[in-house]
Amino acid sequence: MTVMEAGVTPAGEGIDGVVWSILGQTYKPKQESESCFTFETLFPAGTFVPPHIHLAQDEFIYILDGAFDLVLDGQQKHGATGDLIRMPMGISHGIFNNSGKDVRALFWVSPSRTLRALFEKINNVNDPDEVVRLAAQHEVEFLPPPD
Repeated sequence: MTVMEAGVTPAGEGIDGVVWSILGQTYKPKQESESCFTFETLFPAGTFVPPHIHLAQDEFIYILDGAFDLVLDGQQKHGATGDLIRMPMGISHGIFNNSGKDVRALFWVSPSRTLRALFEKINNVNDPDEVVRLAAQHEVEFLPPPD
């Protein structure tokens, strides 16, 4: 893992021009170090990340524009522009864009662990079962769909 370098990641860009397409969303890495990994996202209307658990990371979302519906530890929540969503490690969470509009958000996890490596592996993977399989190898556990 790298030590964070001083600098500026320009608006609308990822580090070194990196852009990932994951589950219909766009992810751009903004900062990476051993202690924290930050990425900007664009969730088109109707896209989501199913409920899952980060086994060894706290995760945060700062909503830049739009609104998310969430399931946090089994409870329905809502977050909108300017809200910070806190998802402690080991707590299940799902993120849903039911707003009818694009949602832009800044996500980060602490510590970084292997989340960037997971994103690199699932970039452009369209098979949900393969995404779940690869996630399990990177300390992210997707939960079975509800009955």
